[in-house]
Amino acid sequence: MRLFLDTAHLDHIRTAHEWGILDGVTTNPTLAAREGLEFPDLITRICAITPGPVSAEVVAPDVEGMLDEARQLSAIADNVVVKVPMSKEGVAAGARMVEEGMEINVTLVFSVAQAILAARIGATFASPFLGRVDDAGNDGLGLLHDIVEVYAIQAYETEVLAASLRHPAHVVEAARLGADAATMPFSVMEMLFHHPLTDIGMARFNADWEAYQQALSRKHGG
Repeated sequence: MRLFLDTAHLDHIRTAHEWGILDGVTTNPTLAAREGLEFPDLITRICAITPGPVSAEVVAPDVEGMLDEARQLSAIADNVVVKVPMSKEGVAAGARMVEEGMEINVTLVFSVAQAILAARIGATFASPFLGRVDDAGNDGLGLLHDIVEVYAIQAYETEVLAASLRHPAHVVEAARLGADAATMPFSVMEMLFHHPLTDIGMARFNADWEAYQQALSRKHGG
C-alpha cells in the first residue's frame, strides 16, 4: 500500500520525502490557502519535491469550468492527478478528462455505488473518506472492505485510495483490507513510527552505548 500525505505544507512534504516513505500527495485549494500560496504555485512546488502522484482538486461547479481548471493543472507536471468531486458534474467532467488522457482522482466517495461510478469512467483513484463516514455514525472501514471486494470481483483497474484517515489504526486496517494507497495528515504519518517499546529500546541502547564509551575512555586513560 502506497503512503500519501494529505497536506499543502511544503516542509512536511519534504520531511516525509526525506524519510523515504512518501509515495504521493493529495491537496486542495483550501489547504493551499492556509499556507498562503496560490494553488498552481503550490502544485508546482509539490511536484518538484515528489515524483509520485500529486492530486490537485478542481473547484469549478460546472463541467466546462472543471475541464478548464484540469487542463491548466495537468499542464504543470506529468505527475499531476486531477481531483474531481463525486457528483454528476464531477463524474461527467472526469470522464472527459480521462478521454483527454488525464489521470483523475474521484474524491468524496461515501458509498460502493459511487465507487463503481468512479471505476466506470476509468478513474486512476477513487477516494472513500473513512473518517467522515465514521463521523456520520457509519462504518468507514466496512465501506472500504466492500469497495475493495467489489473492485476485485469486477477486476476494475481503478485504485482504492483510503482518505480521511484519523489515526495509525486507520492506516493499518486500510492496508489489511487491501487499499492500494492511503492518504493522511503529517501527524498521522509521523505516529506510524512510534511504539513505546521502541522508545524504551532506543533509550536502553543509547544508555549502553554511552556506558561503553565511558568504559573505553577510562581504559585508555581518557
